[in-house]
Amino acid sequence: MIKDNQKHFNRLHLVFDIILFILSYVEAWHIKFNTKLFEGYETLSFKDYMMVLIFIVPSYLILYMAFHLYTPKRIQGRRLEIANLIKANTMGVLVFLTALFLFRQVDFSREMMFIFYVINTVNGIVMRMLLRAFLRTMRRQGFNQKHILLIGYSRAAERFIDRVHDNPEWGYIIRGVLDDNIERGTMYKGVKVLGRVDNLEVILPENKLDEIAITLGLDEYSKLKKIVAECEKSGVHTKFIPDYNGIIPTKPYTEDLLGLPVINIRHVPLTNTMNMVIKRIMDIIFSICGIVITSPIMLVITILIKATSKGPIIFRQERVGLHNQTFNMYKFRSMKQQEASKEKKEWTTKNDPRVTKVGKFIRKTSVDELPQLFNILKGDMSLVGPRPERPYFVEKFREEIPRYMIKHQVRPGLTGWAQVKGYRGDSSIEKRIECDLYYIENWTVGFDIKIIFMTFFKGFVNKNAY
Repeated sequence: MIKDNQKHFNRLHLVFDIILFILSYVEAWHIKFNTKLFEGYETLSFKDYMMVLIFIVPSYLILYMAFHLYTPKRIQGRRLEIANLIKANTMGVLVFLTALFLFRQVDFSREMMFIFYVINTVNGIVMRMLLRAFLRTMRRQGFNQKHILLIGYSRAAERFIDRVHDNPEWGYIIRGVLDDNIERGTMYKGVKVLGRVDNLEVILPENKLDEIAITLGLDEYSKLKKIVAECEKSGVHTKFIPDYNGIIPTKPYTEDLLGLPVINIRHVPLTNTMNMVIKRIMDIIFSICGIVITSPIMLVITILIKATSKGPIIFRQERVGLHNQTFNMYKFRSMKQQEASKEKKEWTTKNDPRVTKVGKFIRKTSVDELPQLFNILKGDMSLVGPRPERPYFVEKFREEIPRYMIKHQVRPGLTGWAQVKGYRGDSSIEKRIECDLYYIENWTVGFDIKIIFMTFFKGFVNKNAY
């Protein structure tokens, strides 16, 4: 059974990690003391250094367990695993260096521990990527499979089947679906409805399943308690895939009110005061640096605009920001002057005659957005966030696009997840909102930094900007 395979794999994983810790540590000692890369001399013997492994190996294993590095790779993403590995190694070296300080071990090389940290992290990442590649190959060939039965035919069941169908490397085999309302024999992407939910009493004693996934429709949740009780009596691992994906986010924010579970409809990390303060400090620092660095570019653009067309250099446009409050967003003027009533309700189109020659270039390269660094410094905007829209379109989209207004729970941004994913200008507004919601619900400082870097490489030139 898959459970036994998982136990064997975890034991093998532990052995690999132990070997890797030792090899990385010995390699770090060799680089520090047997090469000319680092100055200094050895005050402790090789044996003294190796004795420390008695404490390092179990300590790092405990940290790896604490940071979920032995979680089955089917349910842990590659990026999350790498992030957890870096966190565990960082915590390990910090704890060890703190211990050296507290016990006044002045002879033990701190440089060697830093080298060990780097080597162990790199080796750990490489090993885990190789293991993932090996498991994908094995599962594609039919080994290490996990057999699953679905209870309930619903949108959640179809979405689960879609994902399993598109990702054979996960190694999931869906044996079928039990449902009281769909005719027996009905097929969806090769998965058949086997019969009614009552058939569980016959199927479970056969003990041929690794997992049961409850995918009942919203109108059938009254059966949930009975089905869970039946599944748990069999000892088969059971999970619940709710049919309210369009309502509850992927990562729901849960609370415990004295034993009463509460699921918040939307988790917005930036409603946390500390997160808000950190992001605001980043905005102030980055906007000041940005203004200083891009001031020569802004000066050249100012001269070009003034020399080639009549009108103001800076274009102010009303946009909707945090908590639905409006503000004036600054841009370099890229169009001929027009009536305010027309400007409010018209989007720029391809070969738009209103766009000037200089305007076409600065819109295409996003240079027209640079004055928004002053909006960021003022607090109207953030460096990263959903792009703000004009009030006319906000009123239009709030009725047409579900969850559109959620984007106003955070400050709008100069750049954002939607922009670096290519959804800018004349592109799908629905896709933009999906990206905005993902950003809002999954915000971290690291995510902001990632978007900033991606903006430099793929976010400036906008093929949809006219």
